Parts: sequence; structure tokens; C-alpha cells
Amino acid sequence: MSDRLSNLIDKTSGISNLCHSLEGCVMVVDDNPTNLSVLVNLLRDVGLRVLVATDGESAIDQIQYVKPDLILLDVMMPGIDGFETCQRLKANAETAKIPIIFMTALSETVDKVRGLSLGAVDYVTKPFEHEEVLVRIRTHLTIAKQSQTIELQNFNLQTEIAERKRAEEALTIFLHAVSHDLRNPVTGLLMVLDNLAQTAPTSEANIFLPRSTLDRMRQSGDRQLSLINSLLESHVNDVHGIAIHPQPVAIREVIQAAIEDLQPLLDKEEAEVNLQIPPNPPLVLVDSTHIYRVFENLMANALKHNPPNLILTISAEINSDNMLLCTVADNGVGMTNEQSEHLFELYVQGKTPSKLNRRSLSLGLGLYICRQIIQAHGGEIGVNGEINVGSRFWFTLPIQPQE
Repeated sequence: MSDRLSNLIDKTSGISNLCHSLEGCVMVVDDNPTNLSVLVNLLRDVGLRVLVATDGESAIDQIQYVKPDLILLDVMMPGIDGFETCQRLKANAETAKIPIIFMTALSETVDKVRGLSLGAVDYVTKPFEHEEVLVRIRTHLTIAKQSQTIELQNFNLQTEIAERKRAEEALTIFLHAVSHDLRNPVTGLLMVLDNLAQTAPTSEANIFLPRSTLDRMRQSGDRQLSLINSLLESHVNDVHGIAIHPQPVAIREVIQAAIEDLQPLLDKEEAEVNLQIPPNPPLVLVDSTHIYRVFENLMANALKHNPPNLILTISAEINSDNMLLCTVADNGVGMTNEQSEHLFELYVQGKTPSKLNRRSLSLGLGLYICRQIIQAHGGEIGVNGEINVGSRFWFTLPIQPQE
């Protein structure tokens, strides 16, 4: 087989390989009938739809009705030349993004640079190399399609961002409305408790409520009012959506307050709390109201998702990162790694292997809120569990720096 015949077969094979990957509509603008015939046949053979124009004016008029995916544009034509045609197309917002490949017999670099500066994406030189023409067309059709895909994805993303922003604004308004409505009755309840405390005798005997119970109700009401007020604050943490006011706090006091408020539920479930906190642990730099919420949520969550007679073990110790590592562990039904993987995401509820969830009517907000609070403090939160052994929730808190 001669080298010439071999080269011809190789070229034919190369063009054939391109035939299966080209699709779209190409406009060919050329005043030479021979060039038009060659290009039209070449492009149609590879499956492309072809539009034809013999001058710039007719090309612009035709594009008003049918927009091609790419334009092969001759430079030297009667009337307006290819450069002016390109300039007009790029000046029109409806046609500006159509890729243009110049066809020219001119060999001077200045003409090629001028065409590219007007917005053309490429050029081919006459006489045409068929395989080169097809490769360049395929390249720019692919780029154009990818650009359209990216634009669509960007549009969808911007739409989603706008929708989320509207949803967040609506949620903020809702939270402010709810917190505003809750504030008045809680304030009224605290006033009643204050009056009872002032009029009740100092002795525990002969009063409607024991003073210790009255004091506990008052403290619980104060915490509830603090939570409600936090929703009304205009300055909200930008990252985690939680407004925090850190102060040096003794962690034992926060834990004890959560236990006291949950004592009726602990008694009902016949649960036991085991505190494992070393004497005189360092103070933590936290917002006590929000950290109280974390302990309360974790304890209540354990009680709701486990059978009675649960043992809760709450501990606190300094870890290797010089953070206070707090844990709320139980000896309940536990969970798998798959169940714990997304447990702190919004509206995700833990699923136990039994039917204990019949007692839980929550929407899965508790653990999500815990994560937001801990992250707002610069800490981390997680969970480890084992089926029929129990679950261990842990989180870290910053320690008050020593002066």
C-alpha cells in the first residue's frame, strides 16, 4: 500500500471518528459557491444541520429567525465584510454568545489578531483541511455547550440561594413573632412567682408550695425568659445563627440546673444520673443559657428514646487540646454508625431498633440546635453508640484563660 493511500485512509478514518460526536447547527457564510458546497457536504456528512448565507447582511437577517450553535464566517465578502459582520453580531445581546470561526485566505497575523479581538473564537485558513475544520468545530461546539450548562447551573444556584434567603427571612420573622408572643406570658408567670415568694413565710411548712419548689420554678422561668430574649436579639452570630455572650461559668452549676429542671421527667422514667466531675474544674468561657440548653436537650433526648430505668452518666474533663470535654452517656438501646452519621443535621431524628420513638413527637431540631450552639462557642460535638450498649454524646468547650 502506498504512503499516499495510507495517509488518505488515516485522514478518512479520523474524519469518520468525528462523525459520531458532532451534533448541532452550523451557519456557513461565504460568497464562494465552491467553498459553500464543500463545507455544506462536509458538515452534513458528520450529522450537523447547516444554514447557508452568501453575505453578511443575509446572515444577520437569517439569524433573527434561526440561531445556529456556531458560525463559520468568511472574511472577504461583498457588502459588509466578515469583520463588520462579526462586530454587529457581538454587539447584539441575542447573538453575542454564538461562537464565530473566521475562514480566511489571508496569512497576515494582523488580520487574525483583528478577528480574535472582535470576539471570534478561532480561525481556519483556506484551502481547508477537512479534519482540521471538523476538529475546531467540535472543540468550540463542546465549549459552547459546556458554557451553557455552567450558565444554567449558575442560574439554578442563584435561584436556590434567593429562595433560601427568602425562607431564612421568613423564619426570622416567625421566630421573632413567636418569641414576642411567648415573652409576655413568661414575664407574667415570673411576676406571680415573685409575689408568692414575697408573701410566703420563710418556713417550709404551712404554705401551698414549698419554698424550694418556688425558687426552682423562679430559676426555671428566668432561664426560659433568657432563651426567649435571645431570639429577639438583633445581633446574631453570622456563622451559626446563635447569639452568644460568653462569661466565666462553673460547668457543675449549669449541669445541676439542667438536672433539677428535668427531675420530674427523671422521676417519671425512674432514671438515675451519675455525675463524674472532678473537684474544682476550671471555669469555661461560655454562654450559660445556651450550654444549659445543650445538656437539657441531650438528657431529654436520652430519656425519650430509651426505656425506663436508664442510667445517665455526665462527665467533664480537660482533653489534650486544653478544652473541657463534656459527655452525656447512657446505657440504653444505642445506635449504629449509620444512624449517628447524620444525627446532628436539621430535621433528622434518631431511629432506635425498637418502637420507643412512639413517645417522641419532636421534629429533630434538638440535636441540630446543640451542634449550632457548640460550634458558635468554637467547640466540636459528636456521638458514639453501640446497639444494646448505649450512646455517648460528647462536646468540647473553651476554658477560661488563666491570667
